[in-house]
Amino acid sequence: MNFFVANVQTGFGPFIAVYLASNKWTQGQIGLVLSVGTITAMVSQIPAGALIDTMRNKHAAAASAIGAIIFCALLLGASPSYLPVLSAELFHGFASCMLGPAMAAITLALVGRHELGTRLGRNARWASIGSAVAAALMGLSGQYVSVSSVFWLTAALAVPSLVALSMIERAAPLVPSKPITLRGPAPPGQRADLLELLRDRRLLVFAGCIVLFHLSNAAMLNLAAGEVTGHMGDNVQLVIAACIIVPQAVVAWLSPWVGSSAERRGRRPILLFGFVALPLRALLFAGVSSPYLLVPIQLLDGLSAAVFGVMLPLIAADVAGGKGRYNLCLGFFGLAAGLGATLSTTAAGFAADRFGNTVAFIGLAVCGALAVLLVWVALPETRENAPPDASPAQNPTSPASPSPSSTSPISSTPPTSSAQPNSPPANPTPVSAPPV
Repeated sequence: MNFFVANVQTGFGPFIAVYLASNKWTQGQIGLVLSVGTITAMVSQIPAGALIDTMRNKHAAAASAIGAIIFCALLLGASPSYLPVLSAELFHGFASCMLGPAMAAITLALVGRHELGTRLGRNARWASIGSAVAAALMGLSGQYVSVSSVFWLTAALAVPSLVALSMIERAAPLVPSKPITLRGPAPPGQRADLLELLRDRRLLVFAGCIVLFHLSNAAMLNLAAGEVTGHMGDNVQLVIAACIIVPQAVVAWLSPWVGSSAERRGRRPILLFGFVALPLRALLFAGVSSPYLLVPIQLLDGLSAAVFGVMLPLIAADVAGGKGRYNLCLGFFGLAAGLGATLSTTAAGFAADRFGNTVAFIGLAVCGALAVLLVWVALPETRENAPPDASPAQNPTSPASPSPSSTSPISSTPPTSSAQPNSPPANPTPVSAPPV
């Protein structure tokens, strides 16, 4: 399912910027209309997450979202005029905010909390392979058929994702009767609401990191693709496809290592490893004049995408803990991502129109550097110290004051960084997911 859903989502990436640019849209107009989709997703994230937390049938939510994405692809392929493009972005923004949390909830129910990092790494591997395959097919289609054929192909590739979804076993409920956490289940009727989650410092600091990450990252390839390839003529679609395939190959290779390393060594060192690629990539784009140099620079995008794609749902599970609000937490992080992406595409597009690409890319590099600084200075470690089979005696009874023995000897972060001062006291006994 991850493979085929990635096929579908690839059509809504840089291909839209090239499609609109080929139809005489300016960078500012492209940035504005792309922001519509992210704004829609932004305002829908938290309600969608809360809704999915209460739903037992995650299949229906995922299937509905995929159906809406098919409709959006058909709408884009039908006409590059303002109203169809705007409508497609609106529907796609809403559908995406349902699809991601639904798939994350299915993943958590299938493998349980202690295997989540490893499973998320495997999810990301198959998604990146799917994106690479789709990008190759769409690049060839756009090059040798027509630019609009990319979106007809996107709709066709959505059908296997529905088939894969239907094959996921539903003999047992996908959502356990009690939340899966390291700290034990939340008492019935006492799930945390958004206000309680907002008291957790980890939630707020990581949300700030997400805003800065997307503020730096979201507009980067779209801006480079629209400007550098604008006067290229031949092979534009193939270059864009290569810019997607190369980082996806990196993600496919790196994601399982990211997931397993995050479980062994903690979240912060892995986040720093991925975030530092952002400002470097923006500065390299600022000095690029040849479209063929976009491809090797996109190797850095694969590094940051592998880290961010695995760490966001993993940290959401850490922060949600026993509160029973995993998808609400994902929705809040999605809101932060939408805010950063909206500001990125709009501001970078207009900055490029007014001051030129170099200034726009320098601004994106500054945002990436601020994201690295925030992770380094303010983000506490969220990983639980006890291994999955630890006895209660080995687990710290006070998360604010961990004992030396509770800190993993292979962790690359200091013991004080793993403190969770805002976490509520809870049962330290691990709870595993029932088999599905």
